[in-house]
Amino acid sequence: MKTVFHPANERGHNDIGWLKANFSFSFGPYYNPAKVHFGALRVLNDDIIAGGTGFGAHPHDNMEIITVPLLGALEHKDSMGNIGVIHSGEVQVMSAGTGLQHSEYNHSKTEAANTLQIWLFPKEMNIEPRYDQKSFLNSLKINQLTTLVSSVKSEDTLWINQDAVFSIGDFDADQLINYDIKIPGNGAYIFLIEGQIDINGTILNKRDALGVEDTGSFTIETKSHSRILIMEVPMR
Repeated sequence: MKTVFHPANERGHNDIGWLKANFSFSFGPYYNPAKVHFGALRVLNDDIIAGGTGFGAHPHDNMEIITVPLLGALEHKDSMGNIGVIHSGEVQVMSAGTGLQHSEYNHSKTEAANTLQIWLFPKEMNIEPRYDQKSFLNSLKINQLTTLVSSVKSEDTLWINQDAVFSIGDFDADQLINYDIKIPGNGAYIFLIEGQIDINGTILNKRDALGVEDTGSFTIETKSHSRILIMEVPMR
């Protein structure tokens, strides 16, 4: 098994007042040649957006975009005609494909929102742009991983244009989580949202991440109550 450890305090950072962003991979003003991507995972931005502010209309193409609100909610509007609000407990996906424009604003005028903005390189280029969102509030169970997005179309998950599987779970301390790679050849990028865990002797604390590849499975041991996001992605 091959691993790469990305401590939270070594992420890129940008503070422009209304937006405080942490970059796991090179993005915007942050560039680190050792942290450009992990397989198909290109962007993992941990954004804090001040109340009453947000991102105005801007373009994307040929990228799979997944938004996970951790705190608060975002107002979304795009060139496909989708208008709505994405709350904590929901996940949004977009296939930018041949091109689209969208905007994202904090739904609250006063309270900050915290979101994870994730981009994947697509499996197929220049597909028709598409949008979807789903609530997982009724699916999440303590000490159990819940699949959020997948390459398999299902009523229980969100579909993306990539051979990837995203799972999230809240776990008590002293739990053992045995994770089997779902698609042979994939790696997994484990991002610890909260808590403390041990993976193969590497201790992760809040917002640390570990990339794992060249293995069919791995085990996570929780040292405290932990919220874990596992992003399984193609490595080539």
